[in-house]
Amino acid sequence: MTEMIERPGLGPFERVRGMAPRAPFPRLLPVRQRYDVPTESDVAAATRRELAPLQARIRPGMSVAVTAGSRGIHDLAIVVRAACDWLRDAGAAPFVVPAMGSHGGATAEGQLAVLASYGITEESMGVPVRATMDTVVLGRVADGPQVHLDANAAQADGILLVNRIKPHTDFHGEVESGLAKIAAIGLGKQRGAEGIHLYGSAGLARWIPAVARHIVDTGRVLGGLGIVENAHERTARVAFVEPDGIAGPAETALLAEAGRLLGRLPFDDLDVLVVDELGKDKSGSGLDTNVIGRMWIPGVPEPPRPQITTITVHAISKASYGNAVGVGLADFVPFRVLEDIDLHAVYVNAMTSGIGGVRRAKLPIALPTDRDAVAAAILMCGRPDLENVRLVRVHDTLDTVHLLVAESLRAEVEAQPQLEIIDEPAPFACTPEGALPAWPDAL
Repeated sequence: MTEMIERPGLGPFERVRGMAPRAPFPRLLPVRQRYDVPTESDVAAATRRELAPLQARIRPGMSVAVTAGSRGIHDLAIVVRAACDWLRDAGAAPFVVPAMGSHGGATAEGQLAVLASYGITEESMGVPVRATMDTVVLGRVADGPQVHLDANAAQADGILLVNRIKPHTDFHGEVESGLAKIAAIGLGKQRGAEGIHLYGSAGLARWIPAVARHIVDTGRVLGGLGIVENAHERTARVAFVEPDGIAGPAETALLAEAGRLLGRLPFDDLDVLVVDELGKDKSGSGLDTNVIGRMWIPGVPEPPRPQITTITVHAISKASYGNAVGVGLADFVPFRVLEDIDLHAVYVNAMTSGIGGVRRAKLPIALPTDRDAVAAAILMCGRPDLENVRLVRVHDTLDTVHLLVAESLRAEVEAQPQLEIIDEPAPFACTPEGALPAWPDAL
């Protein structure tokens, strides 16, 4: 049921402030999902070890641009710092370049701020950080887009690509999110990213590798450090990829490994998924489409699982700086999310993404509080027996280890050996102000 408090004379947004959906909330079981995954114990040492094949190619004083992207990679600052230290010890003059397409509001200052939020600054890295949105055009891929390269990277004697390798949230292919992408999209800056996305999300599987290979074939790229993370969002492996393996078999093999390690929800179908926070540091799409089972891009097939009827989102991560692109993948938000959105950042990102940003930048149904958003999601999920709603709450789509699961799913939890109920169920009771309850200490 939805109650309405009449407030004559106010606009439609103000009138929504009087809406108060009412639905039964389930009791939630704290559940931990266990993954048997590898973990790199010393990421800096692994980075230095993997760079050893480059030793013979480093000339005294040669300048090397080291890429740093805009994703929430757990050990990005450690890998970038270790790479810069190794290059300097080998006699090179490294510097860091932001490689993130149009993120950071498509400004050099914004991209520096994104890197700073990850702990990557001139002071912490011990090398210059050079940001620009200017590019050099290296040519055009046959029947495809122009090839843009960050102007600072183009002036360097060499380029070392650094990025996490994982399944992409917009398409699937032999090469997805990784070294080829940070070369083609990241170092392409806004103009390069826009040019590739003009061919549609379905075309990314073709044009990202092609543009990346064009850049590699200039001879500027020394190689790449591919970071593979496990389901706990920790580094499983750091691997050096030779130039001929970028957008090639070596990167494809690392993508397959990353896919096996990717964290996923342990249920094939849910009525409601409550996500505390979305963000560009969580996924390029704000919400990881491989986790929520929604692509929502015309012409791109939907994932077969999981099937989730309604999704609520309750905050934008601070590291996103208001860029809530991907909020359109959700169905309900509290007003607070609308207030925190930087529409300019969202629209720049969405327009750069082309067709991939059309639906993902739309605004969901907005209601006054967290309680209202969850209640509406339960009421509209299509389940007649609401007391048995299949609901799961997660902090974000990067974390599928810590789950709050409706009691109606207890039998399914107990049937899966990787799932452990770690405490007694507790009511899903919001605060008097309608805010989400705090996570239990056990999680």
